[in-house]
Amino acid sequence: MDREWDIFLKNLARTNTFVYNAISSFKLEKTDEHQITVKYSSEFAKSEFDRLSIEFFNHFKHKVSNFKIEIEYQTDLTIKKEVLTKRKIFEKFVEINPLLKDLDDLMRFDLT
Repeated sequence: MDREWDIFLKNLARTNTFVYNAISSFKLEKTDEHQITVKYSSEFAKSEFDRLSIEFFNHFKHKVSNFKIEIEYQTDLTIKKEVLTKRKIFEKFVEINPLLKDLDDLMRFDLT
């Protein structure tokens, strides 16, 4: 299943990068012989996946010759990708070394 999911994502990255970025963090787990759990990070990403899920799961069901597979969806906020800006990266370093804050006050770094 993981191999088919990776192939699907690679094809999607070439054809539709917007949807790829939305669903690339999804986790697919086989919970039972006839059950797959899809863990997603947001409702928006799930709605984008809903458009393509029929295509993926039909292909997968034919590949494994198991047409009784059921899909279960779960929200999992731990897989959410966070976009790190220069400011957020700097703040993480300030937590490690507080002297960087003094240096920032002195030098006035452009962290936009």
